[in-house]
Amino acid sequence: MAKKNALGKGIGALLSDAENVGKPISQRPPLKTGTEIEVDKIQANPNQPRTKFDDTALEELAVSIKQLGVIQPITVREITPDTYQIVSGERRYRASILAGLTEIPVYVRKVNEIDMLTMALVENVQREDLDAIEIATSYQRLIDECNLTQEKLSERVGKKRATVTNYLRLLKLPPEIQFGIINEDISMGHARAIIGVDDSDLQLRIYTKIIENELSVRETEQLIRKHKEAAYIDDSQSSSEPKEPDAFDSLRSDLSDTFKTNVKFSISPKGKGRIVIPFSSELDLERILGLIEKIQE
Repeated sequence: MAKKNALGKGIGALLSDAENVGKPISQRPPLKTGTEIEVDKIQANPNQPRTKFDDTALEELAVSIKQLGVIQPITVREITPDTYQIVSGERRYRASILAGLTEIPVYVRKVNEIDMLTMALVENVQREDLDAIEIATSYQRLIDECNLTQEKLSERVGKKRATVTNYLRLLKLPPEIQFGIINEDISMGHARAIIGVDDSDLQLRIYTKIIENELSVRETEQLIRKHKEAAYIDDSQSSSEPKEPDAFDSLRSDLSDTFKTNVKFSISPKGKGRIVIPFSSELDLERILGLIEKIQE
């Protein structure tokens, strides 16, 4: 017997129209079907988990739309009689604009803010490759905003719980490494190996080695295994780091109090170093940047 589609079941469990709970989206009647709406009346989804769209892929889709039209309507919700917000299909919407369309076929649905986030996330995860941090951030938002456990979240998005857990653990990595994942400097495999290291400074040194030496995932795992077994990284720099002056403890404490986050110092044997100011979200980053601007004034 064929296995039922977990994606349809997952969205169904989160949608608020009770009479349709448990039905795949394809079986749910939209409020309007076959409707075409002017593109300038449509707004982007603020809960869109995808933050990057490949320009080449969009141009290729635009060419296809010019030739064949928009085969699958996008899904929107009505904000006002003349304003609609994208629930899913932003990539098709952007490509339609590139193709010069002034109207685009849509399905109009009644859907709340949580449903919008869920539907946008699941559609993108299933159809397009979000980067791992975008997926992890979206999973965390679903947990926070829907009060879901990891187990319940895995059921909603049709993913194994271990998969969900692995993505969420990425958010505990230092910001430098998270940006490296976003920029594709390292792979998800590299990141999962680094997560196995408890010390954030050591994580950063391993990350640097991966970049500088173009280490494979297997080589990274061997490097980390060597450290765990012998308590040193390949170049043994970790054992020769100088002791921080006592004044640094006070400075670190003052900075942590100022920025309301656990500020960290890292010093090399030659006396060079860096200050790391972690942030937990984009809003937290904006808060920290605002404090820095005030200090500079």
